Amino acid sequence: MSHTAHIPSHRKPRRSASKMAIRAGVAGGFLSTIAVAGAAGPANAEPVTETIEMPLLTADAAGAVAQSAEATQQVALDLEAQAQLQAQQDAAAAKAAKAAKKAKAEADREAEAKEKEEAKKRAEAAAKERASRDSERTSLSAYSSTSTPASGSAGAVVSFLKAQLGDAYIMGATGPNAWDCSSLVQAAYRTVGIDLPRVSQDQSLAGTQVGTSNLQVGDILYWGGAGSAYHTGVYIGNGQYLDAANPSKGVVIQDLSGYPASGAVRVL
Repeated sequence: MSHTAHIPSHRKPRRSASKMAIRAGVAGGFLSTIAVAGAAGPANAEPVTETIEMPLLTADAAGAVAQSAEATQQVALDLEAQAQLQAQQDAAAAKAAKAAKKAKAEADREAEAKEKEEAKKRAEAAAKERASRDSERTSLSAYSSTSTPASGSAGAVVSFLKAQLGDAYIMGATGPNAWDCSSLVQAAYRTVGIDLPRVSQDQSLAGTQVGTSNLQVGDILYWGGAGSAYHTGVYIGNGQYLDAANPSKGVVIQDLSGYPASGAVRVL
């Protein structure tokens, strides 16, 4: 037999098979093995194994995980603290607003009560002054109807005029609490039985014309030309006259030097 002749081998034929086992070690001290087996040939084929080592979890990595957890917990604590602080601030602001509202309401009530009291005092003073004027006017009217002769009395005219001091000026008004210039002059002379025209133009022509340098108490002063006068008043002596001046002044006493008259007429 040739030395190259085929001699049957006693080795078992190699069969195709694969089997893999994966072992992973973990830093916690345990070892787990994952095995995956698969057969591609006969069931009695020899197994082939392969082991793969998994990376270990190092101490640095574990520390980082712990730090991350602590940081997350700290953020949660900070948020809770901020929420509590905000709640306290909101409560304080609400309390302050309520106190301010209450204080304002109290101040408003006090101011209203004070204003009512002052208004009451003003009304009482006005009523008292009005009653005094009415009493004086009644006395003058009674005097003029019983004691004053038809020729009149300069003193009575002036007394009536002074009793109207402080009354309002209203164009067209004829008393008893508001006048214009000619209605006041007309009412004053009516108390002594002299009936004068209603308007300034006609009053400037009543009686006798006299110069402004020779005035007597009770003379009627006028501003503008005789017959075309636009204002009248009554001379009361000492370089002064009394008139219903204008809406801003009302019935007042003024100096002739400040507003010289154009002329005068004498009816007493």
